[in-house]
Amino acid sequence: MCGIVGILGRTPVAEQLVDSLKRLEYRGYDSAGVATLEGDRLERRRAEGKLKNLEKRLDAEPLQGTTGIGHTRWATHGKPTEHNAHPHATENVAVVHNGIIENFRELREKLEKQGAKFSSETDTEVVAHLVNSYLLKGQSPQEAVKASLPQLRGAFALGFLFAGHGDLLIGARKGSPLAIGYGDGEMYLGSDAIALAPFTDTISYLEDGDWVVLSHEVGVIHDASGAVVNREVLKSGASSFLVDKANYRHFMAKEIHEQPEVVGHTLARYVDMASERVALPVKLPFDFNDVQRITITACGTASYAGYVAKYWFERFARVPVEVDVASEFRYREAPLRKGDLAVFISQSGETADTLAALRYAKEQGAHTVAVVNVPTSTIAREAETVLQTLAGPEIGVASTKAFTCQLMVLAALAVAAGKARGELSDADEAKLVQGLVEIPRLIAAALVAEPQIEKLARDIAKSRDVLYLGRGTSFPIALEGALKLKEISYIHAEGYAAGELKHGPIALIDETMPVVVIAPYDRVFEKTVSNMQEVAARGGNIILVTDAKGAEEATVDSLVTIVLPDMGSAFTPIVYAIPVQLLAYHTAVVMGTDVDQPRNLAKSVTVE
Repeated sequence: MCGIVGILGRTPVAEQLVDSLKRLEYRGYDSAGVATLEGDRLERRRAEGKLKNLEKRLDAEPLQGTTGIGHTRWATHGKPTEHNAHPHATENVAVVHNGIIENFRELREKLEKQGAKFSSETDTEVVAHLVNSYLLKGQSPQEAVKASLPQLRGAFALGFLFAGHGDLLIGARKGSPLAIGYGDGEMYLGSDAIALAPFTDTISYLEDGDWVVLSHEVGVIHDASGAVVNREVLKSGASSFLVDKANYRHFMAKEIHEQPEVVGHTLARYVDMASERVALPVKLPFDFNDVQRITITACGTASYAGYVAKYWFERFARVPVEVDVASEFRYREAPLRKGDLAVFISQSGETADTLAALRYAKEQGAHTVAVVNVPTSTIAREAETVLQTLAGPEIGVASTKAFTCQLMVLAALAVAAGKARGELSDADEAKLVQGLVEIPRLIAAALVAEPQIEKLARDIAKSRDVLYLGRGTSFPIALEGALKLKEISYIHAEGYAAGELKHGPIALIDETMPVVVIAPYDRVFEKTVSNMQEVAARGGNIILVTDAKGAEEATVDSLVTIVLPDMGSAFTPIVYAIPVQLLAYHTAVVMGTDVDQPRNLAKSVTVE
């Protein structure tokens, strides 16, 4: 969630720290701050709210230090105020932190008894005082950090700056991501490669339990036991991405419109278009014929991609699928059969609950496949097999292009499973691949409906509640549409299987209730129409999302009918995701909310 940056530079670093933090805004935050060494003395500048507030503070009180750390905070302990903002510090050490220190209360009580004076409500400040307690005993910064880390319980990434040590930064990670950047006589710390892209394309990722001692010339990495270790040095492609809005008002709008391209890139990775066959980029270490059950685990939007995939795997491969919210899966101790398949979906590859579920599945002997957008992420590194989505950096907190790329990967995997299990013939596979190949074009065609959706959003913005309905693979898209509207417009919305309408939700229907019906003309279309009739009979305002045939055959008047391009029924969710994204986006714009960074949300949820 939070963003961490550290620079051992040759020139004043405050402006560089802020610029790097801007690249981490997509993670979500509610305050920010930097600390630098001014001579041998630690100096901090912090501000509540957006980075522009920190910039104003730095304009009024500039910092000239060439060594520093910076942070964007998403509140977990304590309100988002300036005194709770990072860095936290004593006279001797400043620290920035991503994650949660679970045992901070007992540590704080112990440190207070030793005379430590706390000035914030955060869990992070205990880290500064804990390290400081060892410094006061005469230990070196390296010794103090080494002694402190085993006492911290939780998931975290940490960056340390020390008074009187201009040639030193220390970083540590346990659960939360942290990368090292290598420059020419300069060294860097960052939450991800995007943060370091302005400075270097040469990076290493710390592994769980690692801590690193950085000087201007070298980084020495230690594992949890304290032994010096080497981690792979990589060339990052992050600097090649233009992480800006281009000519769009918001990142979310830009990312919605990038979907024809990025879904096409992902398609090309997983399909041999010439032979009309699925061609996975990696060899699977298992035989689908030996898989008796598939478990799919994810959080939020990624879990809805999993729900769609459930329909695909069961239809194409005839294998039972269970979909679990990651935060529930881990704690209910689900029985897994050794040799079965567990699939984990995460945009960032750092989602804490999903990572914990992955580790549980590995312990049970299941084969693990990660569908992630970041191939160097923790989930990717720990899974048996990685299937990367090629969405590129997704800056908007509300996932759009990552979702459709996840669906593309899962569709390809489901077809591969069906072919391997003998449930799909060569002709079946070729027909399905033809359908996948059409998707980028169909997404582009769906985007043509944006002016109509933008106009509709002005009416939706006046609503207090919105209902989304769908059947079959359209049901998860109804769930996703409701989530998107809630996330960024703050309008209450719920998604339901259309057949469940009469089992409760129908009580909500009146003349003020917009009801968005996701209904391509497929084998369950007539059933969905009957549910629309139930809504119409109670005065509900129907917004029908369908194709030309569906618009012609629908026997119920709708407030608005959004007509999408004709396509086969197998992969409609990938295309029908577009109008629900656009409806949420334009409603949020009308409402005047912070579309890219909605309140209380973070892009990468690296704590439970």
